[in-house]
Amino acid sequence: MVGIIGYGVYIPRYRIKTEDIASVWGEDGAKLAKGLGVYEKSVPGPDEDVATISTEAARNAVKYARIDPKDIGAIYIGSESHPYAVKPTGTIVLEALGCSHNITCADYEFACKAGTAAIQTCMGLVTSGMIKMGLAIGADTAQGRPGDALEYSAAAGGAAYIIGNDNPVATIEATVSFTTDTPDFWRREGEDFPSHGARFTGEPAYFRHVGAGAKLLLEKTGTTVDDWDYFVFHMPNGKFPVSMGRQLGVPKEKLEDSLVVRRIGNTYSGSAMIGLARVLDIARPGDRIFMVSYGSGAGSDAFAITVEEEIENHRGEVPTVDDYIERKKYVNYSVYAKYRRKIKALA
Repeated sequence: MVGIIGYGVYIPRYRIKTEDIASVWGEDGAKLAKGLGVYEKSVPGPDEDVATISTEAARNAVKYARIDPKDIGAIYIGSESHPYAVKPTGTIVLEALGCSHNITCADYEFACKAGTAAIQTCMGLVTSGMIKMGLAIGADTAQGRPGDALEYSAAAGGAAYIIGNDNPVATIEATVSFTTDTPDFWRREGEDFPSHGARFTGEPAYFRHVGAGAKLLLEKTGTTVDDWDYFVFHMPNGKFPVSMGRQLGVPKEKLEDSLVVRRIGNTYSGSAMIGLARVLDIARPGDRIFMVSYGSGAGSDAFAITVEEEIENHRGEVPTVDDYIERKKYVNYSVYAKYRRKIKALA
């Protein structure tokens, strides 16, 4: 069966505390910061973008898997902040990795679930025998309008997964998707910052799609919540995944280990994928992981994953999610605004 051969993450070093953002915007800002359940978030440096983040995460994945990059037959990068509107990010990554030029490559876009859509594509190509292994990446340098609720959570980071069927560290038993036309979040061409439907992003958007995706996967696998050791949900903030867990009857302790959003914010396409990596960092052979990503617009991808014995042979190969979380340097709002190029937007 197809599975995860290797994985790696990258999270920028810089951080800003949400209370420091709130101090700029007064009482309303303090209410937003308190209610989102995000304490600090990652900030990309002035020389970091989706291409550099993807490259670092992919290098970690290749090192973890102990493979020759020339054996990778596909690279798909999911993001909503590709550095070029017209020019693929994936070609930059394949050259940086030293991959063969006999490779298929494309950039994906479906809000925050573009990276998990890339995983599904790689699964299909590997299963069909068209390629030996594929590289799926979810990475973003998420945008948030100054003073908007998104500014307290929109962060930067990414995760890379090598999908194949030779000695996987985790097997992907099943995957399903649930998709509708629900316009809860959007950004038009040429606009610096996205718009969103405020409260509308909750019940008809996130909760409907993540809940439906989860129920479809439980039905497909013939399982219940009790059959799973870990749960990972997309994390737009610190509240939504916890509320989703309560709605599905997930015990708090089965979700807690994936909630990286509290310490690094919402990395958009990297969100659920970094949460999964955090769980894989600590999971043991035989553990079962239930993951549901979410992308505005709107859709969810759900995965049933079982950890294999092979994972014990790769511990310590590359930095863990926690290693990157603890590797940090705080910046104030003025430096943050400079790094995120927000000053021109305020002019």
